[in-house]
Amino acid sequence: MKRNPFLLVGVMLLVGTLLFAGGAKEAEATTSSDIKIGMILGVGGLGDLSYNDLVYAGLERAQNELGIDFDYVEPQSIADFETFLQQMSSTKMYDVIISVGYDQVEPLKKVAPQFPNQKFAIIDENVDLPNVASFVSKEEEGSFLVGALAGLVKKTDLVKQNNTLGFISALDIPLLDRFYAGYEAGARYVNPDIKVVANYVGGNAPFSDITTAKEIALKQFSQGADIIYHAAGGSGLGLFQAAKEKDFYAIGVNSNQNVIDPDHIMASMLKRVDNAAFVIAQSLVDGDLKTGGLSVLGLASDGIGYTVAESNVPVDDDILAVVEEIKDRIVSGDLVVPNAHKDVEAFLASNSY
Repeated sequence: MKRNPFLLVGVMLLVGTLLFAGGAKEAEATTSSDIKIGMILGVGGLGDLSYNDLVYAGLERAQNELGIDFDYVEPQSIADFETFLQQMSSTKMYDVIISVGYDQVEPLKKVAPQFPNQKFAIIDENVDLPNVASFVSKEEEGSFLVGALAGLVKKTDLVKQNNTLGFISALDIPLLDRFYAGYEAGARYVNPDIKVVANYVGGNAPFSDITTAKEIALKQFSQGADIIYHAAGGSGLGLFQAAKEKDFYAIGVNSNQNVIDPDHIMASMLKRVDNAAFVIAQSLVDGDLKTGGLSVLGLASDGIGYTVAESNVPVDDDILAVVEEIKDRIVSGDLVVPNAHKDVEAFLASNSY
């Protein structure tokens, strides 16, 4: 049963617990219906049509297919993370507590050692603690594919400009740098004449600042970028508004965002954090969730992908065939995509299309 996050918090604050005075679960045979997961979403919460919605969908799938139960909370600020971790851990009612996103790393490092018998998991970062299972993704691989797609489309008459692409990131951090690296490497791999202009949303709400993202998109469009990719969470809605207003193309991220505006969103890079959440639940059901380790999800494990489904942008089938060939090379290990922007030039110098 999914609980209203604010009801959950209210109960915690009113009675100091979630009415589970019995403490930790007794040692007994565990069935899937006994399993309960707590989840702390990223700031911005549900409705972002991206990261948070995907993780939630993964646990909802686990509830439907595996019979587990889960609660979730929607922090309003970074300051809430440590509080929620403390409160959930104190109830001793969760088989695992999942933190979502890079900005929960420090709170988790602080709280997890205080509850050594509580299992934690974090999606999108690596926390090296014995009671934490970490899950990260090869964002650069999916970004390489949509970059290649954009670079190939730039050679056609589908777009008006022929040498500039745009990239909008929420922040200049290593996690999001993987998106940037893959995107530029993929575009220039198939189209060496391409240049990529990149800008960052920043500010106090980098993942939910639609206004700033739209301003950046309009600026990049004025610089000749008529295909723009974003890695900015809910801020990306600003890109889509700009694309519709000025009639250029966008590339979505995390979930299939093509459905938001099929006439202007040509593709989406899929970051299957829903699969990561489901894998965590499945591991609990199977009794083999391993903490103290790192799981890396990429194209080969269906943790990363891309889609043009539900987009009306007429991308040629020959282009899609080339992108699929590149995907096969990445999966086989024949093509190793750079995961940092500083390595893009070296990659291009040693790999030719």
